[in-house]
Amino acid sequence: MPLEVVEPRIRGFISLTAHPEGCAERVRREVETVRAAGPMPPLGNALVIGSSTGYGLASLLCSLFGAGAATLGVCLERAPRGDRGGSAGWYNLAEAHRLAAAGGRHLETVNGDAFSVDVKRRVMEALAERFGPLDLVVYSLAAPRRDDEASGASWRTTLKPVGAPFRGKSIDLRSGEVRETSIEAASAEEIEATVRVMGGDDWAAWMEQLREAGLLAPGARTLAYSYVGGELTQAIYRHGTIGRAKEHLEATAREISSRLARDGGGAWVSLNKAVVTQASAAIPAFALYAAILFRVMKERGTHEGATEQIVRLFGERLAAASAGDVDAEGRIRLDDLEMEPAVQARVAGIWERIATENLEQLSDYRGYRRDFEQLFGFGVEGVDYAEPTELDRPLAAAPGS
Repeated sequence: MPLEVVEPRIRGFISLTAHPEGCAERVRREVETVRAAGPMPPLGNALVIGSSTGYGLASLLCSLFGAGAATLGVCLERAPRGDRGGSAGWYNLAEAHRLAAAGGRHLETVNGDAFSVDVKRRVMEALAERFGPLDLVVYSLAAPRRDDEASGASWRTTLKPVGAPFRGKSIDLRSGEVRETSIEAASAEEIEATVRVMGGDDWAAWMEQLREAGLLAPGARTLAYSYVGGELTQAIYRHGTIGRAKEHLEATAREISSRLARDGGGAWVSLNKAVVTQASAAIPAFALYAAILFRVMKERGTHEGATEQIVRLFGERLAAASAGDVDAEGRIRLDDLEMEPAVQARVAGIWERIATENLEQLSDYRGYRRDFEQLFGFGVEGVDYAEPTELDRPLAAAPGS
């Protein structure tokens, strides 16, 4: 049982280390947020693909501790080994498993590449043997790469604008300097590769395999997550390579929904508010926009993190979507508070004036940095980082599994 003092080793928008107790404490607080919201509409069985961080983790916690579902998660995380610590996602799930076991709730995790044939097979076997047909499937992957086993092809995600170069402000996360960023436009091959990784192909493949295996309950619903954002991030996000992939994701939702509707179910893309995730931190201009947005929304009392949004989604908006309360494109709008005209106007006004010298005064960059560090278990209030902590934290077995 190795005990070590774990220090942050942050490089750009990733951390090479994760603090086990810091991650555990964050998960405990997120579970408290879920429980404080009160009971959600109940679910029997749920599958969360991309379950270890961000919106996927929030979905797993809401399914398990809010809706009372027996929940199976799929992730690709590094397990601890000897004196080598695990990834933040691993430690997040280790605490979720511990809490589930203590409360007699059924949680299992399949750790592996969600794109692969082997992981899909393992998931189908687990569902057939220990769960049963699914009431909810959440698809929350944010992957940098996808390998196609059938063809041998490999595709990588690219964060680039489409049609014209991007020129705009951004933050250097290492120095806190506001600087001009320049990114050349994507090639046709880069656009296609990003759609292959981040579009709806794999979501559709999962849903079709679940249908063929008889593992979708009558009225089954499925969700994927996306983002639109304001004008300041449009060129690099919604009108960029990622945006093309998200357009494909939304088209896929309509196709899946047409099939599920025959049994009273449906598929939706939920457009969520900007939050700090490992994926979003890599998007140029996003960190600066988010830091300003956080200040504006905190001043208005409307700021939400990932878990608060998914609580609202599971507690209210999913049922409303089933009754037809969606936008003109059939999407759930959890970004409604971010996209209020007064909020966007205020953010745009600050954007024009912001520079390195006034970053702390005009934005919530300090809060953004705190959220970023907490993704890896650092900077969490109440955790003694000078104390050695247990590295070897397993994913506890579900009761009866």
